[in-house]
Amino acid sequence: MSFFGINNSNAFSTLFSSFNSGSGINGSGNFLADYASIKSGSYHKLLKAYYGTNNNSSVSKAVSSAVSSSTAISKDSAKKLGNIEDSAEDLKESADALLAKGRKDVFQKVDVKQEDGTTKKDYDTEAIYNKVDSFVKNYNDLVSSTKNANTKSVSRNMSQLISLTDRKEKTLAKMGITINEDNTLSIDKETFKKSDMESVKGLFNGAGSYGYSVSAKASLIEHYAQSEASKANTYGKNGAYNYNYSYGNNYNDFF
Repeated sequence: MSFFGINNSNAFSTLFSSFNSGSGINGSGNFLADYASIKSGSYHKLLKAYYGTNNNSSVSKAVSSAVSSSTAISKDSAKKLGNIEDSAEDLKESADALLAKGRKDVFQKVDVKQEDGTTKKDYDTEAIYNKVDSFVKNYNDLVSSTKNANTKSVSRNMSQLISLTDRKEKTLAKMGITINEDNTLSIDKETFKKSDMESVKGLFNGAGSYGYSVSAKASLIEHYAQSEASKANTYGKNGAYNYNYSYGNNYNDFF
């Protein structure tokens, strides 16, 4: 077998003897299967040094390209991206809880006991407040986790979500929900429970509503954070080691 023009085992051993002179190398399998040597750059440096003396620039460029493209570095740490994923997922769930229909519809009117002891069909303002309060907390968590994010797709969609909320500022204020200077939200329980629940429903429930748009944006942010995290050769949020390198493919490409 010929490796880059090396046609015998003696020449092959000579090429790699300087890398592992202590233990010796018998054939190509042991060395090329050693992912650590490729990841550290030793393999690339050795080939470049050897073929540089023969001015074989095409081989040197090919090896350099293979090594540089074999790994990818994410623009944010795995921990930060994991926090963004979790926060976005939580916000989507809380938004979806307000969008739910049927038996899980929090805006479905129920028998509500009145002050005079009678009951009538009305909105359960306490249940609705609890859902919206969770929405606000999860929204704030996402604002916090995406702060200073370097992943453009994440920061862009978060900016769009903040702009979406800003456009609803007056409507939110009528419900006791205010936008703070740091783009987080605050909710006043008493004001909220006294507000018009039909307006609250219109804001958070139904296709095309603010709640629907927030759910969609949160889903996109989660997706982009997850996609960026997959580029990192590091430990993910669940403790599993992720890497994109496949030495088998590069072996087939060059030998």
